[in-house]
Parts: sequence; C-alpha cells; structure tokens
Amino acid sequence: MNKKSMNWKRILPFYLMVLPGTIYMLVDKYIPMFGIIIAFKKLDVRKGILNSPWCGFKNFEFLFQSKDAWTITRNTIFYNLLFFVTGIAVAIIFAILLNEITSKKASKTYQTVTLLPYLMSWVVIGYLAYAYLSADTGLINKSILEPVGKEGINWYQEAKYWPFILTFFNLWKSVGYTMIIFLSSIVGISQDYFEAARLDGATKLQQIRYITLPLLKPTIITLMIIMVGQIFRSDFGLFYQVPRNSGSLYAATRTLDVYVYQALLKYSDYAMSSAASFYQSVVGLILILVVNKVIKKTSPDSALF
Repeated sequence: MNKKSMNWKRILPFYLMVLPGTIYMLVDKYIPMFGIIIAFKKLDVRKGILNSPWCGFKNFEFLFQSKDAWTITRNTIFYNLLFFVTGIAVAIIFAILLNEITSKKASKTYQTVTLLPYLMSWVVIGYLAYAYLSADTGLINKSILEPVGKEGINWYQEAKYWPFILTFFNLWKSVGYTMIIFLSSIVGISQDYFEAARLDGATKLQQIRYITLPLLKPTIITLMIIMVGQIFRSDFGLFYQVPRNSGSLYAATRTLDVYVYQALLKYSDYAMSSAASFYQSVVGLILILVVNKVIKKTSPDSALF
C-alpha cells in the first residue's frame, strides 16, 4: 500500500500538468466534431441539429458545381505548394546565416526582428499592405514609381501582380517561425561533423551541402507531411484581408476558404460551410496517410508513424 501510495504521489504532478492541455483538446477539438453531422443535414435552426432532416451529400454539391470550382481549387493547391517551397528555402537560408553569427546579442536581435511579423494579425498586415499598395496614397506609387517618371499601378485591380504580393507577405510573416524550427535542428547537429570536414579541407559551402542540408532532411519531411495535410486549406487572413476582398482579384486570390466564407455570408448556409470543412479534413487525412506511407517505404526513419 505504501509503495502504491508513493508512486501515486510521484506521478500525480505529471497528470496535473497534462490536464489543462487535455481539457483544451477535448473542448476545442473533439466536442465540436459532433457538428460534423451538420454537413449531411438540411439544417433548420428551429428544429435543431438532431431533428433537422438528412440530405445526404447535397451540401457538398456547391463545391463541385460552381463555375469557380476549378479556379478556387487551383489557387488553393498552387499557393500551398508555392508557399511551402519558398518558405522552406528562405527559412533554411536564414537559419544557416543566423547560426553563423557569433555574437549572442546580435543573434537574439535578429531572431526577434524576424519573428515579430509572425505575431502580428493579418488585419494589421492588411492595413500595412494598403499603405504600400494604395493607388492614390500608397508608398510604392507616390514615392517610388511616380518620382522616376513611371505611371502608378492600381494594385487592387491588377490580378497578375498578386501571386508575387501574396508570396511576399506570406514569407514576411511566416519565415521567422519556420526559421527557428530549422535553427534548433542546426544547433543540435554535432560539431564533430564540422570539425572533421574542416580537417579534410571542406569549405563552408561544402559543409552546408554535405552535412547541414542532409541532416535537416527529417525536419523538412515532417513539415512536408504537415503541409500536405493542409493543402486544401488556406490562410483566410492572407487571402481575404490583404487583397481587401477585391472582386477584380478573385482569379488570383480566391481560395476554398475565402469562397466558403463568401458563400456563407451570401446564403447563411451553415450546413454548406460544414460540408466544405469536412471535405477539407477528409482529403487532408488521406493525403497525410498516403505521403507518410510513401516516405516510410523510401526512408523509414523519416516517417511520422
């Protein structure tokens, strides 16, 4: 009895530490899953969720029958792939450069400056973007293009510029967080590898190519699997707040999440919105399982499960 009592006293603090996170997960992640049934019902608020009639897959039809189905699907997948490739490349470069800084004070300063945009709301970033891109008062038109004799650009009416603009703001906001992930992996690499390489006469670029990058492979694969699970989702704030919901830019900025939000505002159809979310989750889960299985066959140590 005493032994069991002592064991309980030893492990109780650990259970108490886990309790807040467990409660949050249940309340925020698992309990709302009950709402999945809304996707298969013709929701009548007066009758409630359980008493509303079933409608099968009718709520999913709006995603595939819309004339914009191809555009929103293309944009969602294209931007996710573009953001992943550019985000990983820039974050690795930043992490390698930051790791070479010997001054701790300078390193902390650069980390803080790089991470700061990640903590900013997309609403704030949207206003910053407008301050630069406004056709009448924007910094780019008034302080850069017009002083050198070039005609100002109506940025919020020209869709062709927005793949670059959205990529820039996504990088500016997210690269600090991703960079820290890679920096922590680089710091964890044993210095013995680099010392042996230096003794063999390897240059700094050769050390990066043959030591740093190969040892970052597990981190890159983990981030890739996470990205694949989110490939049918998009950052709503980026695609709605930054372009300011300009109709002229829909061909380049409208993604699945933005389209569902706009449809929800127009039709107030919560079942339709729930169907879209359910569809995104199912596709994401399938893609994660497929990609993880492929990775497990080619590189078993890099697979998540």
